[in-house]
Amino acid sequence: MFRLAGVFHFSRKSKVNSILTFLLVLLFSSITLGQLTAKDPGIRGGDPGVGGPRPGLVSNYPQLFAAALLRFQEVNCVSGNLTGCGSQGLGPRYNGDGCAGCHVQPTIGGTSPATNNPQIGFATVFGAQNVVPSFIQSDGPIREARFIRNPDGSPDGGVHDLFTITKMQDAAGCTLSQPNFEEALDRHNVIFRIPTPVFGMGMVEEITDSNLLANAAANQPEKNILGIKGHPNRSGNDGTITRFGWKAQNKSALIFAGEAYNVEMGVTNELFPNEREDSQGCLLNQLPEDSENFTSSGPSPTSDLASDVSNFAMFMRLSAPPTPAASTPSTQRGANLFSAVGCALCHSPSISTGSMSLTTGQTNVQVNAFSDFMVHHMGAGLADGVTQGSAGPDEFRTAPLWGLGQRVFFLHDGRTSDLLEAIRAHHSPGSEANAVITRFHGLTETQKQDLLNFLRSL
Repeated sequence: MFRLAGVFHFSRKSKVNSILTFLLVLLFSSITLGQLTAKDPGIRGGDPGVGGPRPGLVSNYPQLFAAALLRFQEVNCVSGNLTGCGSQGLGPRYNGDGCAGCHVQPTIGGTSPATNNPQIGFATVFGAQNVVPSFIQSDGPIREARFIRNPDGSPDGGVHDLFTITKMQDAAGCTLSQPNFEEALDRHNVIFRIPTPVFGMGMVEEITDSNLLANAAANQPEKNILGIKGHPNRSGNDGTITRFGWKAQNKSALIFAGEAYNVEMGVTNELFPNEREDSQGCLLNQLPEDSENFTSSGPSPTSDLASDVSNFAMFMRLSAPPTPAASTPSTQRGANLFSAVGCALCHSPSISTGSMSLTTGQTNVQVNAFSDFMVHHMGAGLADGVTQGSAGPDEFRTAPLWGLGQRVFFLHDGRTSDLLEAIRAHHSPGSEANAVITRFHGLTETQKQDLLNFLRSL
């Protein structure tokens, strides 16, 4: 006989059977728990389903898209004359040396890759000598940095580029220091933004303001119950709805492209013709460095007459939206739950473009972006302290979810690669999403998994 704790008595055989039973219970319990614990299924495999021109383009638009794509992939240096460089104007301060250097996942036009962050290489491109800031990691997101406040305490909010052209092969005489990012980090005075995908931007541009407002006004009783408000960001001049960028601060694909060319690469252009940094010895080209080519010998189907910025805008306008994966029973259940818990009240599955586009001749196209393109209070947990237009310190545009299945980093600053964590981050004091996230937490683990599977199918 075997005595355990002086109370229970087991035979050797019963002891062995009990231990085996206990181990089997543990094993099956762990398997069951594993099956019932919802997890981000990760980046969707297979064909990316994105990267080509919009379907149904007529005339020479497919050729124009191909030419604009080539321009989007050009690398900039200061002079435009170095090996491996296709265009001039880089710097004096910059975050990258070309559009495709940052918009890369899952293909050209996307966002940050999973590994080999290109900003590590941008630090020393063409002989530059820069220190890579601590918040840029090889396996981390591509980031731009913004300071919240100026030294005198007044609001800043602008982009402070990571690198300078100092010591570059074609930048003799320019000597600049990088911003003191470590001090800004210590003072909690720096926030980050990651690149937004540009697929399908032309379709978003073609949505009429009236359709956006009608969509925002829909389902108002349920929105009131859940505390969802939201409002458009608008142009300060003509009052029309702006819709591009993390705070919907840009009006059009052209303005988005022109600002990015100037802010991210330091290339002056016809929309932003002045250098952001005019220190002595750093003004090395005639301005603007990018402009329409009015002296070329006639029109060309390869868009040679057009500026870089015009080509960038056309690439974005003519890019096809992401194609979702084939539906499965799980993703279909997840789509139903997405609406049932209230996610679709902000992440609107579809809005129509309305009137015909002069650019493509397409009319009443359904834009399945899963966004209302309004800005919403996202609470203290996501607040970045920056105001842009009428989008305040904790307000952000509803991020479009099309293509989410192949994104690596989430939220405006790329703080997580876990889709479940990104959903949870929507819940914090002051967030309009709190009631919806509470509903999400009330789902069973199997239901949560279905919803995550649906999102990763987009």
